[in-house]
Amino acid sequence: MSRTTGSRGVGTTAGPSGQAPAGSGNGQARALRVEGVWKSFGATPVLRGIDLELAEHDVVCLIGASGSGKSTLLRCINLLEPLDSGRVFLEGEEITAPTADVNRVRRRIGIVFQSFNLFPHMSVLANVTLAPCKVLGMSQREAGERAVGLLDRFGLADKRDDFPDRLSGGQQQRVAIVRALAMEPDLLLLDEITSALDPELVAEVLNVIRELARGGMTMLIATHEMGFARDIATRVCFLDAGVILEQGPAAEIFSRPREARTQQFLQRIVEAGRL
Repeated sequence: MSRTTGSRGVGTTAGPSGQAPAGSGNGQARALRVEGVWKSFGATPVLRGIDLELAEHDVVCLIGASGSGKSTLLRCINLLEPLDSGRVFLEGEEITAPTADVNRVRRRIGIVFQSFNLFPHMSVLANVTLAPCKVLGMSQREAGERAVGLLDRFGLADKRDDFPDRLSGGQQQRVAIVRALAMEPDLLLLDEITSALDPELVAEVLNVIRELARGGMTMLIATHEMGFARDIATRVCFLDAGVILEQGPAAEIFSRPREARTQQFLQRIVEAGRL
């Protein structure tokens, strides 16, 4: 369903037994494989045969117009939406199998949404330590030490005792990212995490993602921040009407897109002064 641009695109052929092969085209271990995923809401198809792979440490950005299927794809990968058909593999294990433990899967895949979804009645520290204690069975001390380390790493150490309504939007989104990282996920999904922020607060959140990329976190990011996608992504996928129409290295997608629809989309982005 997609055209791959450049030499770093990943093939989509299944192994002979239907299991996800052990590695991807760049020689790294395969972190994620999405195979033939279809999803409709009522009579409206939203995803139409999506094939996608991420190697460990990849940062893949999903771009495309609103309604192209980016957010739905992330929700399907995290099993927040059931698939109509298709399969998803995480580190070689099919997580969409009927016998898969959904809660165990979600412990391995962190997801951060455009709305921060912090608990308003809990402090920053309590927001970050809740899931490690309740889900991973960590002691309060161990979870607290991990949380404080992450808050310090991302410039939030002095906010640990504050409640969400005392924080800026950018600070709240950084706390949401820290909360996801506290679970030590294998894969991090980010869904338009800057879209609800004032423009002057976007940079502080994008800097967090750059830091994570430098640290080797495997990430799949739905974004309208084209300059950010161009700078950070190991690969960019352009979605249109529920298919990955084109994918390849960021430099090639943004400078030499092959598909007419990709060219049209990026030209409008340039004309709007967003690239």
